[in-house]
Amino acid sequence: MFAPRSIPWPLVALFTAGYLPPYLLPTTVGRLDTSLPLSTTQAGAVGSALLLSSATAGFLLASRVQRLGARTPARLGLALAVLGYGAAALTTAVPAVVAGAVVGGFGSGTAMTVAAARIAAERDPHRASTAGLLSVSALAGAVYLTVPHLGRAHGLPLAAIALTALAVWPLTGRLPGGTAGTRAGHGADGADGPDDTTTPLPHRRSGLVLAATVLCWSLAQNSLWGVSGRIGLTQAGLGDAALGAVFAVALGAGLVGVLVAGALGPRLGRAMPVGAGTVLIAGCIAVSAAATTPAAFATGEIAWNTVYPVVLSYLIGLAASLDGRGRWAVLVGSASSLGTSAGPLTGSVLSAQAGYPVMGLVLGAGLLLLAAPMTAVALHTGGRPLLPGAIRRRGGTPAALVAAATGTPSGAVPEVGAVEQPVVEIDVEAPAVAVQDAYDTAGPRQAAATPGSGTG
Repeated sequence: MFAPRSIPWPLVALFTAGYLPPYLLPTTVGRLDTSLPLSTTQAGAVGSALLLSSATAGFLLASRVQRLGARTPARLGLALAVLGYGAAALTTAVPAVVAGAVVGGFGSGTAMTVAAARIAAERDPHRASTAGLLSVSALAGAVYLTVPHLGRAHGLPLAAIALTALAVWPLTGRLPGGTAGTRAGHGADGADGPDDTTTPLPHRRSGLVLAATVLCWSLAQNSLWGVSGRIGLTQAGLGDAALGAVFAVALGAGLVGVLVAGALGPRLGRAMPVGAGTVLIAGCIAVSAAATTPAAFATGEIAWNTVYPVVLSYLIGLAASLDGRGRWAVLVGSASSLGTSAGPLTGSVLSAQAGYPVMGLVLGAGLLLLAAPMTAVALHTGGRPLLPGAIRRRGGTPAALVAAATGTPSGAVPEVGAVEQPVVEIDVEAPAVAVQDAYDTAGPRQAAATPGSGTG
């Protein structure tokens, strides 16, 4: 499906290492709850602290990735992930586990930030992000199938994350060092372009709305995801191995969803996948949270995980289209991580106070409300496809992206999606409408009677 030369595999690997902790959240939180002297709410709080640290890295580095380059921060992030998650996996002291999770979370967030910024600068960010989601879904599914057979130790999922970061490290040598250009036309050393910290962010209103809604969207997703393990074990009556199998199949279904999203690409636009997909997710969450049998729980989880990565891939592409330098992609991704970080604690509190079914209804209703503004942003910034070289009056997909999609050299088309193009009305004097008397029989005419002719 994917042409090998069209996908930046080092970025895909970095994306996988950065996104793996949220994907393993249910088993990570569940094992903290059962293997350490922590309550359900306390285990959820540890998971939230891990993801909050990841989001913090994104916010701190959003405007600095281009200036710092990709290689150095990527290596730093992977090193922190190896050290933090590795230390948390090897100890049973709760303070050390929490500290290691926070350090590892910052490392994962750094890797995720670099990957998001660089993917946004690719000619086809949707294709690259889809490949990243495929990779992380496949790896997480393999972990869910393997870990239950290795024991109940809390450190197994944390060790899996640390080993992934260690395996990705050699690929960072293929990432650009120093300041790297973007599709806006800057050179490899960035000397001919303005710095990210001084260039204004384009599409501020759309970007802020998208960041706020994605934050709440991710919070709703991970409020359920963070307690899905406990729903399966306590309410649906699944064992550890069966629960791991359900999660693995669900993530496998997610692979199918991502493949479909990659095949469709921009054919459906972004508004319909984002809006309709969010509505479907709301229904899936309600079904999964209310499940009291293994079949109902598996149905809800599999359907949910099929649709969720599809919508996420389009949201990543939408954020990337707002700014060719990748700043909105990083900020929206960090907002998503911030919502994700609050998910485990929110889900734990809601389920403890109102029960799992009511929690599912509350989260589903919230997603239905979020579908409208997210769809509006997709419609406002998506618009109609541009022909190569065309210029749009208001923001939307930059012309450079359209040129890349149609095979036109990107240097021949200016990127204009970031600015408002003024519309100037020009009065044009319309030619007089000829009347019948102005016509005569064919033949020579006097020069003076010929409009615009010379006298010779």
